[in-house]
Amino acid sequence: MIAASAGANEAHLATLSRLSTFLMDESFRTSLLEAKTEADIVAAIDRKEEEHKAKEEAESAPATKGGYDILAVTGCPTGIAHTFMAADALKDEARKQGLSIKVETNGSGGVKDQLTPEEIENAKAIIVTASTKINMDRFAGKKVHEGPVTDGIRRTKELIEKAKTGDFPVYKGSGDSSNQGNEEKGKAGGGFYKHLMNGVSNMLPFVVGGGILIALSFLIDIDLDNQFAQMLMDIGGGSAFALMIPVLAAFIAMSIADRPGFAAGMVGGLIAVNGDAGFLGGLIAGFLGGYIALLVKKLLAGLPQSLSGITTILFYPVLNIFFTGMIMLLLVTPLSAINRGLEGWLGGMGTTNMVLLGIILGGMMAIDMGGPINKAAFTFGIAMIDAGNFGPHAAVMAGGMVPPLGIALATTFFKNKFTKQEQEAGKTNYILGASFITEGAIPFAAADPGRVIPACIAGAAVAGGLTAVFGIGLPAPHGGIFVIALVSGGWFMYLLAILAGAIVTMAILGLWKKKTV
Repeated sequence: MIAASAGANEAHLATLSRLSTFLMDESFRTSLLEAKTEADIVAAIDRKEEEHKAKEEAESAPATKGGYDILAVTGCPTGIAHTFMAADALKDEARKQGLSIKVETNGSGGVKDQLTPEEIENAKAIIVTASTKINMDRFAGKKVHEGPVTDGIRRTKELIEKAKTGDFPVYKGSGDSSNQGNEEKGKAGGGFYKHLMNGVSNMLPFVVGGGILIALSFLIDIDLDNQFAQMLMDIGGGSAFALMIPVLAAFIAMSIADRPGFAAGMVGGLIAVNGDAGFLGGLIAGFLGGYIALLVKKLLAGLPQSLSGITTILFYPVLNIFFTGMIMLLLVTPLSAINRGLEGWLGGMGTTNMVLLGIILGGMMAIDMGGPINKAAFTFGIAMIDAGNFGPHAAVMAGGMVPPLGIALATTFFKNKFTKQEQEAGKTNYILGASFITEGAIPFAAADPGRVIPACIAGAAVAGGLTAVFGIGLPAPHGGIFVIALVSGGWFMYLLAILAGAIVTMAILGLWKKKTV
């Protein structure tokens, strides 16, 4: 448990990130282990904080009065792990190459270290590694690399070297990058993935908050005769969950067309909810609202300049909402039929088919560990919660916990297969795995993908399949030890499924990896 003062709602995320970094330092861990009193522990942390602060100041200080050598922006859909891993990797590599750098992080707690217009103007090159919507027009005319957040983790040295030589294309602005056809765009899943993840990331607070309140209401009284349980259900199900799909659609549309698309997406998403079109209807409403807003903007581009004010406040919202709403009203009936068919298919699945689905979803969580395939499985699990089927998401959550936990076990029981540094890093994976932060496995996968990724997929698939065998359901759209008490079908069996998957990953790594020299 990490406690924070009142009002410090995002402090635990920053604290977890910083503690994980500090605990990688063997001397710091030793000072904690050798501490005799609480005061010794506080003093050790204070010293480490000062050391960290001094290091950050040294790394981020501009090389000249003109500004930083390189600027960077990082961001991921959830804004917790990848965002800061990419930022730290870029800072470390820039320091090694003798360059000053400032990194803007678009995390779950908001934008930190935001780049100023003056810094952007003076920068030689800008690295943008983000898998969520970022304000790119401010970089018009600058040499910019634009790619997914994983570029900041896996291609760090290459990006810093290219930034040093100015080997980036010039960004044109207005959403038009000169490197739109480059390989990194393809790796990011293109615009579709970025728009989808913008919707999913903004929807998550409603899903997580509402889902856990719903689960707690059932935990208190399954029949909802208890007044407090009914109040939790009204807040979580009647309010937060009711907003989930409209918010998803609104932010997908906003990612596509900026502010003019927001209202159209929101209205389209609400029509999807009222018409029982479900999650699929929300996705279609979001993309429909966004692209209709772009079309309307293009059609009205020839209007006189004197009408520009009224165009924004009158023409755009009226036309965007009208066309999106009319099309969604025509689509909700067939979409509702598809939604009911999917629910019926899942409900009528035999044990064998459910196990197969669990294996597939669990394995998908470990393939790219936070990338498009991982997020596709996660999004499917949320859609199934919305449809009232909690089994698929239990497999998703179990599969996401296995990679870091399996690696942690492997570094503990097969020490001769890992370097000293990897053994130390493995210890933090116990915490990351228990917290459903799959990304803890990324450094190991990057170092030895041929062995680590298959081992993680195998273990995650076993865990996902076992949740189906045991008949586990998870109504809360999150994982980790925080929601173990909320599972249906028995929390012990759920833990057993996760442990079994982690042991499979550990065993494969232990047998497959070569001994370190």
